[in-house]
Amino acid sequence: MAGKIANPAPLGLFGFGLTTVLLNFENAGISNKALLNLVLSHGYFYGGLAQFCAGMWEFKTGNTFGATAFTSYGAFWISLAAFIWGHEGGLFAMAGQIDMFLYFATWGVLSAGLWLITFRISKALVFVFGSLVLLFALLAIGEYSTAVHKIAGYVGLVCGGSAIYTGYATVLNETWKGNFLPVGAYVAPSETEDLKA
Repeated sequence: MAGKIANPAPLGLFGFGLTTVLLNFENAGISNKALLNLVLSHGYFYGGLAQFCAGMWEFKTGNTFGATAFTSYGAFWISLAAFIWGHEGGLFAMAGQIDMFLYFATWGVLSAGLWLITFRISKALVFVFGSLVLLFALLAIGEYSTAVHKIAGYVGLVCGGSAIYTGYATVLNETWKGNFLPVGAYVAPSETEDLKA
């Protein structure tokens, strides 16, 4: 029991999912723009710091994918919140001329690479990362189209919601020792053969 830590993945998934949902209520035009102030603090602490910490703890468990993903997206939320705060407050020189297209596009490329890896983890993560790739693509295009930006908001709600579901499923299934909420865990071909034997 010494040295064993709890599974940090649900914390990372909740931090990512809830912050994504909050921001995309605003992107979709569902909420008042004043919600952005709350999203900033949420992005710094829950989506950012808590998720970043989950990534650090994933290193301890030996989960390379979880460590890479949670640390990266935790840093993403901190950087995005810092940029929005600086942009809205006029703290950055020439902030009005910064093109967010490249920012979202590069994160989309990173997410696409991670999405391919999820096919060997679970169907739930395939959906989370697949919808995230679509979200980043729409956010990038949405820099030049209000309509596409609004569509991105709805995709973001689905993406964040799927991450929250995956987090809940992980906590519930581990705590109650069963498969109460399915995530479609990947089964290696060799394991499938063992089950048939």
